[in-house]
Amino acid sequence: MTRVRVTAPRQSATATPGASGKLPYPGELAEDSDAGRIFIRSLIRSQLRLALVVACGFLVILAVIAVFLVYGPGVAETRIFGIPLDWLVLGAGIYPVIGLSAWLYNRAAARNEARYQDLVEDK
Repeated sequence: MTRVRVTAPRQSATATPGASGKLPYPGELAEDSDAGRIFIRSLIRSQLRLALVVACGFLVILAVIAVFLVYGPGVAETRIFGIPLDWLVLGAGIYPVIGLSAWLYNRAAARNEARYQDLVEDK
């Protein structure tokens, strides 16, 4: 039995307009053009801004939970099914926050990319 390697055909690094005058793939904007560089830089900046906002929001939520657990009256003594409340909050209560942050980030990142696609297609 012989092994066969299947690869995709090589494509050029920059897309060239087809017969219709449009780029063959809307997502492959020619990076040599000024408009292409501006669009790509704008997308990168918006994705970075989004990542920083989500990360900072998540850290603020963690800080608020930590302050509540340290300074909240009676939190250290509260037990649920014999497990301290602060352990439950830190062990299980953080995961929904992580999941919600990831879901919001993913949704907003997809929206940013869709806006980028709209800009490229309008060009």
